[in-house]
Amino acid sequence: MNDSIVHSFDPVTLLGGGEASIADVHAAHALAPMCVGADGGAELARIAGVELDTIVGDFDSISQETLETVPLARRLHVSEQDSTDFNKALRCIDAPVVVGVGFLGARLDHQLAALHVLAAHPDRSCVLLGPHEIAFLCPPQVHLKLNKSEIVSLFPLAPVTGTSKGLRWDIEGLAFDPMSFIGTSNEAVGPLTLTMNTPAMIVMLSRAHLAQVTQALARAPQAARWPVRAAQYKAPTQL
Repeated sequence: MNDSIVHSFDPVTLLGGGEASIADVHAAHALAPMCVGADGGAELARIAGVELDTIVGDFDSISQETLETVPLARRLHVSEQDSTDFNKALRCIDAPVVVGVGFLGARLDHQLAALHVLAAHPDRSCVLLGPHEIAFLCPPQVHLKLNKSEIVSLFPLAPVTGTSKGLRWDIEGLAFDPMSFIGTSNEAVGPLTLTMNTPAMIVMLSRAHLAQVTQALARAPQAARWPVRAAQYKAPTQL
């Protein structure tokens, strides 16, 4: 693949070819002004009237007409077929946080693949905007201002343990595992703090918290971020 990387000191919007509205694009773009298209996501940018800074992919899901709107120097061609467009694009972006639009909703297999990518690249902070919720990989620690009774769903992609402050049902001491124990439909009782011991927990919140979560992930100090190599993580010992 092309070794070029999209560098930004500010949040980056990443557009995919899945279900999304023009309003979704503009909401993300307002928070993350640099815009990258993941292959067919360039079509979404064109419809929304948003200029692409870069397009990444194998270009098999984009019309020639749309492709030609992006100068050759701003096209990162990734020819391999072993990963999704989201995977190809996310690993090419170096930014404090990525706001992904067009990766949730519509086909279930695409949504599951997108969540897999979040865990596969834990060092690339990313929040995905869906039709009803946002989803992101929980960092080592995150603080959020939530109101009482707001839904907080936690879904493990691998064995993981953590702690919580501000949840109706505390998670400390629980051994989460996608095959045995999950944490959907918990509730906030006020401001929320979560910690996790390994990068494997997907957090789902209301779309209303897109800006807050984006800012929290973007401003997180290095100690509150996962290191680059996901391979170094081992499954936690079961309690």
